[in-house]
Amino acid sequence: MHVSMNELKAALRRCFEAANYFVGNYEDAANMILWLEKHGLNGLQELQRTLPYIKEDRNKDMSTVIYEDSTSAIIDSHGRSALNCIASAVDLAHAKALECGIATISVHNCHNRKFILKALTDCGRRGISVVAYWRNGADVVTEYTAAINAGARYPSFSQAVTNLESNEQDKQALTIICSSRVDLTSSLQNSNDHQTRFHMSAKEITKEKEKTIDNGIEIDEKLWQEINQIGAAVLVENSEQSRQGAGAN
Repeated sequence: MHVSMNELKAALRRCFEAANYFVGNYEDAANMILWLEKHGLNGLQELQRTLPYIKEDRNKDMSTVIYEDSTSAIIDSHGRSALNCIASAVDLAHAKALECGIATISVHNCHNRKFILKALTDCGRRGISVVAYWRNGADVVTEYTAAINAGARYPSFSQAVTNLESNEQDKQALTIICSSRVDLTSSLQNSNDHQTRFHMSAKEITKEKEKTIDNGIEIDEKLWQEINQIGAAVLVENSEQSRQGAGAN
């Protein structure tokens, strides 16, 4: 079925609000999913993997900075989804790069890291170049990287299935590098470790957005119903508050 971007964004906002994401966080989460989907990077597919677990974030500790100096930081996200925490990590990298010229942030115990692309794009549009790198998978390890130049509107994105062995420390880790002085680029090397590679340039990502504007967003009907079923809790709560307030005067 087809839905408009506005319909999907409203439904996603309700869904994440019902999952107890904070104000601002549920806006970020909706925008991250929409960004991937409308740029041809399967945001709804990523959401489908995430949806069964989104309510678990409410029971996890907030992200904490376990090491910090002027140009770097290490953040523990305590098993949270990137939808719930990654925008603040990119903001920290951005602030440090403005202050010192370059900054490196390591994020640990963070799921769904592909959603970082929207936050990277925002950072680039604010005049800071940024690169992100992460790995995923146990039996089969996939590498990912994305980069955007300072002042650019769109990033590049690459992923590659590898022959590498899984490392426990890499499973939910992410590295962010920001610079206010040089433009950073990233690509996955053409090596024997890479079985298959996929790359989208900034130009190709731009074209995908144009297609989405023309054709709308296609969403699985079962997923649409699930998003709205979770979000219905917000509507029920608002209705109850309205009834309680109706006779308050």
